[in-house]
Amino acid sequence: MPMEPLRILYEDAHLVLCVKPVGVLSEDSADGACMPALLRQHYRAQGKPDYIATVHRLDKAVGGVMLFSRRREITGKLTAAIAEHRVTKEYLAVLRGTPEKHSDTLTDLLFRDAAHNKSYVVRRMRKGVREASLDYTVLGRADGLTLVRVRLHTGRTHQIRVQFSSRGLPLLGDIRYGSNAPCSPALWSHRLALTHPVTGKPIDVTCPPPDSWPWSLFAE
Repeated sequence: MPMEPLRILYEDAHLVLCVKPVGVLSEDSADGACMPALLRQHYRAQGKPDYIATVHRLDKAVGGVMLFSRRREITGKLTAAIAEHRVTKEYLAVLRGTPEKHSDTLTDLLFRDAAHNKSYVVRRMRKGVREASLDYTVLGRADGLTLVRVRLHTGRTHQIRVQFSSRGLPLLGDIRYGSNAPCSPALWSHRLALTHPVTGKPIDVTCPPPDSWPWSLFAE
């Protein structure tokens, strides 16, 4: 499958926000099929500095807006902003079924099984367990599916996927967490907002999901 053109939503000498396609890795990899390598190639072609560092992650099967550092001295600042939840992250997700409430806050204890790359909701705090919290709002319903907007308050592995799955609402196409369908997990990084670490100015970018099924079910 040919690689889609690189889409940059915001860039300056310090950082870049762009769209990660589904199926591309967020971090550096040996085979080069990753966002940092694509961005370095893009800037080299323009004769610009090609330093790129990943400061947060999206699963390979998830696409949408991502933030990268373009300077070594900025990387730590962006990583700290992510860790301290000073970067707003909003996602769109398609669920099998419909939540009882139109909007709500979901808070759980998650245990990550690193050996099997899977997370679980558990009842008690113990080693390896961390709290996970998110807000969601229902945006639409169609064919037994529900489109929700999700804002993360924490950034746990597979957090959105496992929190909804544990309530009987797996993301469409998310085989790992209980929903088989002819698509990747229906999760899209829709919006990132932050204060620029150098200029102090607000940056707020959005990107709609692909114009294809299942997202097209909810197109206005």
